[in-house]
Amino acid sequence: MSETITTLDIRKRLGEILNRVALRHDEFIIERRGRPLAALIPVERIQHIEKFARLRLLEGLGSKRRPLSQKEADALADEAKHRGRRKRPG
Repeated sequence: MSETITTLDIRKRLGEILNRVALRHDEFIIERRGRPLAALIPVERIQHIEKFARLRLLEGLGSKRRPLSQKEADALADEAKHRGRRKRPG
C-alpha cells in the first residue's frame, strides 16, 4: 500500500523518505495541492514492472498469427504495464 505525502514533506524529509523506499521498500504517492503528482517506489519495483511488461508483450506477440498493428502493440504494452503495477513482489 502506498502512503500519500505532500511535496512540502518531501522537501523537509527527503533523506528519511529515500531511506524508507530503499531499505523498507515503502512506496509514496507525492501530491501537490491534493492532486497526485508522482510516485516514489523502489528501483526493484520499476524493474519488475518493466520485466513483466516485456514478457507480457512477448507472450502476446507469440500467440498472434498475424503481425500486430501499432495500435494493438501499444494497447498490449499498456495492459502489461498496468497489470504489473497491481502485483506486489513477494
